[in-house]
Amino acid sequence: MIKTNKTLRDDAKRVAGELGVPLTTVVNVLLKQFVRERQITIALEPIPTTKKLAMWKKISAEADKEKNVKRYTDVEDLLRDLKLT
Repeated sequence: MIKTNKTLRDDAKRVAGELGVPLTTVVNVLLKQFVRERQITIALEPIPTTKKLAMWKKISAEADKEKNVKRYTDVEDLLRDLKLT
């Protein structure tokens, strides 16, 4: 038996269900890959949520309408204004 955080397990089960795959299958695939490759692959690139993408589209649409749009030369300033950092 593998013990895990209940909230994490429930979230993973929900996502697996949305994809039409039982959580057991997801876990077995990951464990087989781990045994076969003897390594764990961790993605470092964050994937924006649907909510965040919608916010970016709204901001972009608003900026397209404005003539006095704030321009950025520093990506850190942009990310801070977008509340991404």
